[in-house]
Amino acid sequence: MTSGMDWQAQVGRTWADNFALTDRSFAGLTQRLLERVGERAGGAVLDVGCGAGELALAVARQRPGARVIGVDVSPDLIEAAQARGGRHGNAEFVLADAANWRMAGFDPDLVISRHGVMFFDDPVAAFANLRHGALSGASLVFSCFRSPAENQWASSIARLLDLPPAADPYAPGPFAFADADRVKAILDDAGWREIEFEPVDFAYVAGVGEDPVADALHFFRRIGPAAPALRALEGKARELAEGRIREWLEDHRSGNLVALSAAAWIASARKS
Repeated sequence: MTSGMDWQAQVGRTWADNFALTDRSFAGLTQRLLERVGERAGGAVLDVGCGAGELALAVARQRPGARVIGVDVSPDLIEAAQARGGRHGNAEFVLADAANWRMAGFDPDLVISRHGVMFFDDPVAAFANLRHGALSGASLVFSCFRSPAENQWASSIARLLDLPPAADPYAPGPFAFADADRVKAILDDAGWREIEFEPVDFAYVAGVGEDPVADALHFFRRIGPAAPALRALEGKARELAEGRIREWLEDHRSGNLVALSAAAWIASARKS
């Protein structure tokens, strides 16, 4: 489980420090998500769980006449997004929880998110709040991971480190929205309609450069399920664990690249 408190503390700081690596890992998905977002009208755009701002800034560049607001619970990520977005006058970033956030005078007609919606404590209430704050006819477009079994970077790491399965697969966390039927029910209960799910397979880029295996190991030490597990190990135990991961990464090296299979949903809906 990854809670809002985690994002406000160490998790948010780590992602802010490594946003270039996470943006790289999601590059293939981000492109597809932007294509789907581009199919929807929107002059007032809300990016939920905006992180360091890549998606919001891309939309702001594509829609110079739109007002784009990114919201996140992590002060470190908001600070990173604000630093990146200084040249984009139509993008702004707000430290807040989208589950209960509203801004007077801002009624979005397009609500978007790249993997920022799986951490709501009460997803029905959160999506209901987003719907109530949006204009009639507003669109919702977001991405989320499919199951761990379909995401090689996660399932293999869990096997290599002998990580236990999640006690509650629906608890807030990276894979909380893996079950499309469950998410459809959440959106429906929150009042959204015309709900659709598109499966997207993409290459999760973990490492690049002259030594992409070392680059990938550096990434996994900081981001994802391996990071807390490795931090909990010391001495020989950590050395052995990292050795197993290094061998596995070497098996997936192709020249100067380590890319792993990843699977996501792009969900869309509309406020009727």
